[in-house]
Amino acid sequence: MEVERYRVAAEQGTADILSGLTVGKPDGDPEETAEWIESLDELIRTQGTERAQYIMRSLLQRAGAQSVGVPMVTTTDYVNTIPADQEPEFPGDEEIERKYRAWLRWNAAVMVHRAQRPEIGVGGHISTYAGAATLYEVGFNHFFKGKDHPSGGDQVFFQGHASPGMYARAYLEGRLSEEDLDGFRQEKSKEGHALSSYPHPRLMPEFWEFPTVSMGIGPMNAIYQAQSNRYLHNRGLKDTSGQQVWAFLGDGEMDEPESRGLLQLAANEKLDNLNFVINCNLQRLDGPVRGNGKIMQELEAFFRGAGWNVIKVVWGREWDSLLAKDTDGALVDIMNQTPDGDYQTYKAESGGFVRDHFFGKSPETKAMVEDLSDDEIWKLKRGGHDYRKVYAAYKAATEFTGKPTVILAKTVKGYGLGPHFEGRNATHQMKKLTNADLKAFRDHLRIPVTDEQIDDDLYNAPYYHPGADAPEIKYLMERRRELGGFVPERRTKHAEVVLPGEKAYEMGKRGSGKQQAATTMAFVRILKDLMRDKEFGKRIAPIIPDEARTFGMDSFFPTAKIYNPNGQNYLSVDRDLVLAYKESVQGQILHAGINEAGSMAAFTAAGTAYATQGEPLIPIYVFYSMFGFQRTGDSIWAAADQMARGFIIGATAGRTTLTGEGLQHADGHSPILASTNPAVITYDPAFGYEIGHIMRDGLNRMYGDIGDKPESFRNVMYYITVYNEPFVQPAEPEELDVQGLLKGIYLLKPAKVDGPRTQILASGVAVPWALEAQKILAKDWGVSADVWSVTSWNELRRDGLDAEEEAFLNPGADARKPFITQQLEGATGPIVAVSDFMKAVPDQIRQFLPNEFATLGADGFGFSDTRAAARRFFKIDSHSVVVRALEMLARRGEVDPNAPKEAIEKYRLLDVNAGTTGNTGGDA
Repeated sequence: MEVERYRVAAEQGTADILSGLTVGKPDGDPEETAEWIESLDELIRTQGTERAQYIMRSLLQRAGAQSVGVPMVTTTDYVNTIPADQEPEFPGDEEIERKYRAWLRWNAAVMVHRAQRPEIGVGGHISTYAGAATLYEVGFNHFFKGKDHPSGGDQVFFQGHASPGMYARAYLEGRLSEEDLDGFRQEKSKEGHALSSYPHPRLMPEFWEFPTVSMGIGPMNAIYQAQSNRYLHNRGLKDTSGQQVWAFLGDGEMDEPESRGLLQLAANEKLDNLNFVINCNLQRLDGPVRGNGKIMQELEAFFRGAGWNVIKVVWGREWDSLLAKDTDGALVDIMNQTPDGDYQTYKAESGGFVRDHFFGKSPETKAMVEDLSDDEIWKLKRGGHDYRKVYAAYKAATEFTGKPTVILAKTVKGYGLGPHFEGRNATHQMKKLTNADLKAFRDHLRIPVTDEQIDDDLYNAPYYHPGADAPEIKYLMERRRELGGFVPERRTKHAEVVLPGEKAYEMGKRGSGKQQAATTMAFVRILKDLMRDKEFGKRIAPIIPDEARTFGMDSFFPTAKIYNPNGQNYLSVDRDLVLAYKESVQGQILHAGINEAGSMAAFTAAGTAYATQGEPLIPIYVFYSMFGFQRTGDSIWAAADQMARGFIIGATAGRTTLTGEGLQHADGHSPILASTNPAVITYDPAFGYEIGHIMRDGLNRMYGDIGDKPESFRNVMYYITVYNEPFVQPAEPEELDVQGLLKGIYLLKPAKVDGPRTQILASGVAVPWALEAQKILAKDWGVSADVWSVTSWNELRRDGLDAEEEAFLNPGADARKPFITQQLEGATGPIVAVSDFMKAVPDQIRQFLPNEFATLGADGFGFSDTRAAARRFFKIDSHSVVVRALEMLARRGEVDPNAPKEAIEKYRLLDVNAGTTGNTGGDA
């Protein structure tokens, strides 16, 4: 009865996971149908599956031509894609590879277990690598090319939770010591012998290449890495034709929108240099991925529909003979109908349980295994644990042309770790083994470790290494030599970058004359000149989502052209215009469409090309500032981890400058978000000449002479906010304080009248308001105001905090004054700070100034209105600056106590319709 109840439960709601094409279709002549099927079976038996595939494809093609309604086959039966008779011969020594694969699995588990000793307790993940070891080892031994390979090497995105396995392999390779393994997750307390929890290039800059544990970013970045390789190749910068990109992912991870959301790019650009390997252990972190469904079938349909080549590795070789005997399809039918929740349960039970609850579903399948013992049934492996099946899939993937490939490999989470781990819902969080678990695991893997060694100290179970002269280690090392060296490995030696000279920045220095120009346009003019530089220009990779015309970058289309590996095979509607839309295989502009996530992935690939390919690219990603750090902040964090270098341009910045667009377009906070990323240098420039100096400084920091600073000093991204409001761009002042500009603040215009003194600090588009306020204060109130251009509130704060930290750790020593304190040392009077951002942006520097300090900012949500009305509403316009300065001076007794009230009435400060700050140009 128990079996019957189980069968009924298992069959509930499984219609959506079946792959049968005849479901719901009546069979008008079963006898004729049987003859057709018998004919196909005979064809397969006599001529093999390859011939049968061709016949079936021909019949489908003919059926379509005859208007016979044949549905698209997005899901195939729950069996291996590559038939047994088409599997290639395995080229390695499977016994030797199996032997040291066991050592790897042991060392990976012991490393995590030792890190969980009571006095340390830093954890780690045991089960992911235990289940994925075969998937990785087939790659390491036969496919992953190192950087010394003639092709230049592959790029491998390792599944974050499997990192212990990569450390275990590096230990056998002699790259890591036992002391290093014991430093797992203890990066400061074991400095010099420490291993990061997951793949973090910034923490292990010679080991890891790609950060992957923020799930969804790995798949996305892998796609754009493959695109970047082709981009380099098609533009003639490097031959990457022999390189493959591998991304190892979890089936649970595929629920992240980023994991699936960019598949179309890989298909559209025919990225057959890209391989996804999805470890389908059917479990996510808390339970089954699809308990009532089949995640492999779902992913097969999704990827196939997206235009990918799909290879399923479901069953190990032990199933081949059973499937060959399945002449009536009873076994495949059960495989199709069984939901993932049941498959997970089977691997947490026993061979007898599988006999009763899986094979026992039909008399035919029950008879199939009558001659097998419960132990033999238990040893019927899943495909992801079978070396030959995985090798066949990888070989087919790397040889396939015209499409990217996804390999769906079925595994067991916690494979081999024993009944407490295998297939359990809690296995992801389990970080230590009991004494019995260790011994059982040792026995399963045949590790030469004694009971005494385990009993002596549960948390000091020994690692195993047979020595560099052992034949297995020699074999392992020889495989890596043949494939071009160790993987993963990160190198930073790259081709020389010849930086542009003074001429490239002249446009910004000259200003705009009598013309009005927004800082966005000033930036674009500088960028255009940088791209024209003979030596340097080719290295710039402009990246834009679908807003080039908003940013004034459509002028790049006819000359730089938009990168498209398929070229432009249509007649452009605007072909007769000067600024025609032009695509080219050799195009320089990466135009990602309405796709900030993809644009950021492209930025990361380009910004790390100096390390992955030894050919530096300078990514310059221009986006709506609201949709940068807010929408893709996690990707920017991963780019920082990967040590990307480049420029991120927050265009249409400010809460009141892009006035027509409203709440979700009005950026009043991106500098605060940017401040949370230690690798981001943030600037809010007011004028073109400031932008020129900032970009020149950034390029020099990334690829120029940095003196005695460490190489890590280069690994930064510059975030520059630019605006769409046009005004006359001034020429660069003759006595410009360049150091102050780059460090964050310089005196732009000192007061020219005598009177009560105040200081106005402004950034970005607010600087013209500050200059207007300076005039009003002098003319109407006899107040002397100095105007300072604050190019970076963020960098001033960082410098101030650094100075405080130095003083804290060096009591009694002369404390260094923060730069902002030094700059305003002789400046008297209260300070009014203003920007087109929320108050928290200028408020970052408050603690470093002894002066009375007031902040004006655009707090709250943005809205649609005129610039003047919006600025008056937020009280950040020129008259608000005047009133705030008068209030502080009145409190000090330096102006008439009634002056603030009189000013409010004079300027109608409470009336949004009375605002005059800003113009109406530069519409989005």
